[in-house]
Amino acid sequence: MPHGGRGATIAIRLAEEGADIIGIDLCSEIDSAGYAMSGRADLDETARLVEKIGRKAVVEQADVRDYAAVRAAIDDAVAELGRLDVVIPNAGILPMGPELPVSAFIGTIDVNLSGVLNTVHAAVPHLQPGGSIIIVGSVASFLPPGPEDAMAGPGYAGYKFAKHVLVDYVKELALQLAPSGARVNSIHPTSVDTDMVANDAMYRTYRPDLDNPTKEDIEPILATLQAMPISYVTQADVSHAVVYLASDESRYVTGVQIKIDGGAVAKHRQ
Repeated sequence: MPHGGRGATIAIRLAEEGADIIGIDLCSEIDSAGYAMSGRADLDETARLVEKIGRKAVVEQADVRDYAAVRAAIDDAVAELGRLDVVIPNAGILPMGPELPVSAFIGTIDVNLSGVLNTVHAAVPHLQPGGSIIIVGSVASFLPPGPEDAMAGPGYAGYKFAKHVLVDYVKELALQLAPSGARVNSIHPTSVDTDMVANDAMYRTYRPDLDNPTKEDIEPILATLQAMPISYVTQADVSHAVVYLASDESRYVTGVQIKIDGGAVAKHRQ
C-alpha cells in the first residue's frame, strides 16, 4: 500500500468516509517488476495521512506471497482494531518487455494471483457478516488477444493470466460467502495513472523506435484502447468505485465485475 499509489489513495478515500485502515505492504523492491516499489517511509506516510483525517491506521510490513506472514499481519491488526469489514487485495506488478525471462511470468503470478488469494483467505475468518471483499482486477481480463501481447512479453502474459483467473474466483467466492451476507466483487480499470504505467519499461515497450521515450510518447497509444478520448483513468476514479462497493449502498451487490475502462471492453468486444 504505497503512499501515492493506488492502495494509498484508496486508504485515504475510505478514511475520509469514516473507515479505520489496515495497511500491508512489502516495503522493498521486487526485481522482476522493472520499476521502483514503495518503501517503509511511504507506508508510514499513508498511515500519517489517515490519522490526520482522524481515523486509526495500523500498518504492517509483510509479503503477500507469504501466507503465514500475511495471516499474522492481519491477525495482529484486527486484534488491535477489533473488527474487519472490508478487504481490498491491491498488490500487483506489471513487468513489461519482450526480452524478459520466464521468471517475469512466474513472479507476476506469485504477486498478482497468489498474493490476492493469500490476502483474502487470511482475512475471511475475521470478516464481519455483511462485509465486503473488493478484488482489483483489470480490463485486460476481458480483452481478446492482440499483437500487443507478444510485444509486452511474459510479464504481461502473467498479469493477464492472473486477472483472468480472478474473474472466476470472484464469482465462486461470492456464492460461497453469500449465506453470511458477505459480498465479493471486482473492479476492472483500464490503464491507471500510477507507476505501473509511468515507467521506463512501459515507455520502451510501446515506443521501441525512440531512444528515450516518455509518458507523453505513449499516451496516444494507450488512448487507442478506450472508446472515450482518454489515455488512462485516475486513481480517484478507482477509489470512488471502491467506496461504493465498501458501503452499505451496495449491500446486495455481489459477484459483479465493475469496469472502469472508458468503454474499452465495449470497443474491443468480440
